[in-house]
Amino acid sequence: MAREVISTGNDLAAKAAVDAGCRFFGGYPITPSSEVMHTASVLLPKVGGKFIQMEDEIAGISVALGASMSGVKSMTATSGPGISLKAEQIGLGFIAEVPLVIVNVMRGGPSTGLPTRVSQADIGQAQYPTHGDFASITLCAGSLEECYTQTVRAFNLAERYMTPVFVLLDETIGHMHGKAILPDLEEVQKSVVNRQEFTGSPKDYKPYEAKMNEPAVLNPFFKGYRYHVTGLHHGVTGFPTEDAQQCQFNIERLVGKINTVAKDNDGLDDQMDYEEFMLDDAEVCMIAYGSISRGAKEAVMKLRDEGIKAGLFRPITIWPSPEKKLREIGERFEKIFVTELNMGQYLKEIERVMKRSDFGTLHKANGRPIAPLEMVAKVKEMM
Repeated sequence: MAREVISTGNDLAAKAAVDAGCRFFGGYPITPSSEVMHTASVLLPKVGGKFIQMEDEIAGISVALGASMSGVKSMTATSGPGISLKAEQIGLGFIAEVPLVIVNVMRGGPSTGLPTRVSQADIGQAQYPTHGDFASITLCAGSLEECYTQTVRAFNLAERYMTPVFVLLDETIGHMHGKAILPDLEEVQKSVVNRQEFTGSPKDYKPYEAKMNEPAVLNPFFKGYRYHVTGLHHGVTGFPTEDAQQCQFNIERLVGKINTVAKDNDGLDDQMDYEEFMLDDAEVCMIAYGSISRGAKEAVMKLRDEGIKAGLFRPITIWPSPEKKLREIGERFEKIFVTELNMGQYLKEIERVMKRSDFGTLHKANGRPIAPLEMVAKVKEMM
């Protein structure tokens, strides 16, 4: 049966990780994500897991990647400046195909920016957190419940696609304290996805001999299957190569295993990539995500009280973006309003997909939330 808890978003992300089978956390404290780390340090030892605070962010993700290579579901958590420090090792996770969940509780930037204030300024960073060609998976929680459910989903996606997966919270939702209705623990555990393992003879094992658009099969270390892990381009056994054909195939497969699947299946899994709120009879569509989507829902209700039929489209899977649905929204609505706590990072993606730029907008990057009445006033200007 469903579980009713009083908690914060950060604490729920840590709880979700443990319920999804995470047994290792490596990281370093940073505002406003530190509670994820603290709660993990309490919960993991109770289930036989391991927690370690490293000397810095780089070491934090390095030990998490190492634990994952040993077959243990692993996690790290940080904020924007920490992602910047982790960038090189995130790249290793992508090219070596090491599953890892990375929680980013967003704050204002660039650099150290506004440590204690809310922001959604890491949307672009989540799409391309490191150099090179790859495709990232990024989920964005819009409620306390989703801090839990999207973290569980992130572990399943990381294991399915053998890749780092980002979960975006922000200062507001990470520190929000309230009631959350969580799914039944038995149902959560039934839904858990574990990575594939090769069961044949060790001499026949070739972890990177994956077909186009399919992930590698990396058996846990210390089980008798010998292979090489490197940040260099590699052949089927993991050893470095500069073969042009192999290198081209590697990149096309890394990108294709995520983007192609998302486009072909209209999503990465059977979970919703977006939420529609009162869009059925709407005349104007608001687009918002994360914590400010909560205010956007209130704005929808206020606008309807004043005779303006508004509705909300909220992306949950930010990357790869729900392109098919965004195109439908762009074709259906003449009036579209986009609001974000940044200078328009997701707006660029909306413009690309919809092939138009005639949107009403409200963007704020000063660390303060956007009030529902501010949104109402901007939408009224469009009518």
